[in-house]
Amino acid sequence: MTQDTKTQDRVVIFDTTLRDGEQSPGATMTHAEKLEIAGLLDEMGVDIIEAGFPIASEGDFNAVSEIAKNAQNSVICGLARAQLGDIDRCWEAVKHADKPRIHTFIGTSPLHRAIPNLTKDEMAERIEQTVTHARNLCDNVQWSPMDATRTEMDYLYRVVEIAIKAGATTINIPDTVGYTAPRESADLIRKLIENVPGADEVIFATHCHNDLGMATANSLAAVEAGARQIECTINGLGERAGNTALEEVVMALKVRNDIMPFQTGIDSTKIMNISRRVAAVSGFPVQFNKAIVGKNAFAHESGIHQDGMLKNAETFEIMRPEDVGLSETNLVMGKHSGRAALRDKLEQLGFEVGDNQLKDVFVRFKALADRKKEIFDDDLIALMRTSEDEDSTRLRIVSLAVQCGTEGPQQAELTMEIDGAVHSTTQTGDGPVDATFNAVKALFPHDARLQLYQVHAVTEGTDAQATVSVRMEEDGRIVTGQSADTDTVVASAKAYVHALNRLLVRREKGGTDKAEISYKDVS
Repeated sequence: MTQDTKTQDRVVIFDTTLRDGEQSPGATMTHAEKLEIAGLLDEMGVDIIEAGFPIASEGDFNAVSEIAKNAQNSVICGLARAQLGDIDRCWEAVKHADKPRIHTFIGTSPLHRAIPNLTKDEMAERIEQTVTHARNLCDNVQWSPMDATRTEMDYLYRVVEIAIKAGATTINIPDTVGYTAPRESADLIRKLIENVPGADEVIFATHCHNDLGMATANSLAAVEAGARQIECTINGLGERAGNTALEEVVMALKVRNDIMPFQTGIDSTKIMNISRRVAAVSGFPVQFNKAIVGKNAFAHESGIHQDGMLKNAETFEIMRPEDVGLSETNLVMGKHSGRAALRDKLEQLGFEVGDNQLKDVFVRFKALADRKKEIFDDDLIALMRTSEDEDSTRLRIVSLAVQCGTEGPQQAELTMEIDGAVHSTTQTGDGPVDATFNAVKALFPHDARLQLYQVHAVTEGTDAQATVSVRMEEDGRIVTGQSADTDTVVASAKAYVHALNRLLVRREKGGTDKAEISYKDVS
């Protein structure tokens, strides 16, 4: 018999999309994008937002500080190494929040202890000193033994006890390299709770990476063993194979509440909107068959499946699309739709548009409707992303014409506006996209290297919009660009130019996306 949800244990959701997620190569977000994502996380009921790593850069510090000032409900957390200067800088950023938290960490496994070249005793002393310092600044302190799952058990007991005595209120157990498995994850949490003095006075958290594809399973196993905080990211964004996906653990606890009787404070109907937004600003598209938020998560093509769905949706769906904020109706817009209908539809999809923005989007919508007979939800989402991404740019495509043939190189005739001046060129290449990129580079010379070029259709049909994502690197700065158009070559050109515009912003700020910080800086 399922326990009354009002009496069920509460699992705290700690989102680190803006910190651990943003550390994915190329996923760096602008200041405005970070504030927007933080606002969406706050609105959907995330308990704790890890807003960044304040010591990493001036940009990170400013973003964390601004997020702290604007938060309405969430605890705002900043990350700091086991270094007094880090902790002070973190506090300066998060102290503006109504509910601030300092999260400090140090690597405790044999491999990680060797990096700062500390003995076990020296590291234990460092932990006591830094956690005490953090607690003197803030009542809410989280401590993490990085690479805990590969740390000797007796030493892990020792350092966790030290952190608790020094004032940590949350003990986070990271599976930093995605090494553990569900049974081990549960055993580790259970042993810590049973064997560490003072364990009953703190919250234990789990932070899992997905290198072996078990992050969600490991997190849920830890909860069943006694952890009451899950660290996760939207879309599972994160370094290497990513982190535990917020949408997966939240919906797993909701759908299988019969065997996992725990509650979260997440409004699951907001999941789809924030998933799409994080994918857009990070430049990391969601795989089609991704659990919960993938394009195919609620799609049915098999005849048997379709017949079952028509008779009873529960035949092949264990949750309703609307539970995660997916609109049941899709095809409702066309070239005869007016501004009021467009605004209403955009609001249904999670976009709040002002009058000036609506005027611009409506022009783009009409242009798209002239080229596409049917306008789907995903078309409107792509339209909004393109509209937002192309604002305030120094480089802009005026016109593009491509000549293709079965023999010889392809040719692109491009006209661009650069800082208000119009320039034109004709270039060739190995295919229309290569010719177009060569033309852009001829008009705006640069040394940025193209790391990723990816195309996927927004909807079905030969008139479908193509969404193109590019990732570029120059002198340690990694930027992404994204755009959509019914013409794949035009979408490619716009995405390429969008990335260059972001690169110009990074150039003006100077430095790389992330400050070069390591254990060598710990004194």
